[in-house]
Amino acid sequence: MQFKDYYEVLGVPPGADADVIKSSYRRLARKFHPDVSKEKDAEERFKAINEAYEVLKDGKKRAAYDQLRARGYRPGEEFRPPPDFNREHDFDGGDAGGFSDFFESLFGRARGGATPGAAGVRRARDMRARLEIDLERAFAGGTERVQVGGKTLDVRIPAGIQPGRQIRLAGQASAGGDLLLEVHYKPNARFKVSARDVSSAVAITPWEAALGAAVAVPTLGGVVEIKVPAGSASGKRMRLKGRGLPGTPPGDQMVELVIATPPAPDAEAREFYEQMAQTFKDFDPRR
Repeated sequence: MQFKDYYEVLGVPPGADADVIKSSYRRLARKFHPDVSKEKDAEERFKAINEAYEVLKDGKKRAAYDQLRARGYRPGEEFRPPPDFNREHDFDGGDAGGFSDFFESLFGRARGGATPGAAGVRRARDMRARLEIDLERAFAGGTERVQVGGKTLDVRIPAGIQPGRQIRLAGQASAGGDLLLEVHYKPNARFKVSARDVSSAVAITPWEAALGAAVAVPTLGGVVEIKVPAGSASGKRMRLKGRGLPGTPPGDQMVELVIATPPAPDAEAREFYEQMAQTFKDFDPRR
């Protein structure tokens, strides 16, 4: 087991006061939160930042940790806690969970106050599960009620969350570990997703394509109106800026125009098409 320098993790000097420590923690937690950060090691950094803050925000834990640090331990060095460290400082694990072996060796296990090595104590393990949400929920965010292992949980979904991201629920796994929910989108018949951009199709009539028209188009945030330019061809794509999934910046929605031809179920309709064929006899779409 390696010694951890919690001051280095939070980027503060050993003499930093509580306000400086809190400010640095909030800044780093926002930067490396797994739901928003694009850093490849964001989840591990976020976990380390929370662990460091758990120690340094607590006067009793910080004082005991400072005593150890004063003995000259350096980050990455092999470390074994002094005998009876937990009993000497009367640590029982507090109300945190899911932290490293280094933390647990000093401050004990949470969720019941057991110390490492105690006979019969189960080591908490994180649990992973798949969470499938509607695209509309990913867009708007909110609370999703899910059932995992017989347990019903209300999970907060951040607006714009991307597939593959994990939502960590502290202490919701067996024996006090964390529950990690990996987000996936349910299939959607209307919208396709690429990162934060979405795409869809809208049907228009031949006369709307030829003459231009205002057409209602569904988006994740509700129906909006677009102006189809006169002379539009089937397959033309129109961009709705900022109508994709939320983010910084938000995604766009690409709308493909699809010309739908009315059927000719009777003689009058067929005659109309015949007249149209004569009117546009020089038009060849395959040329």
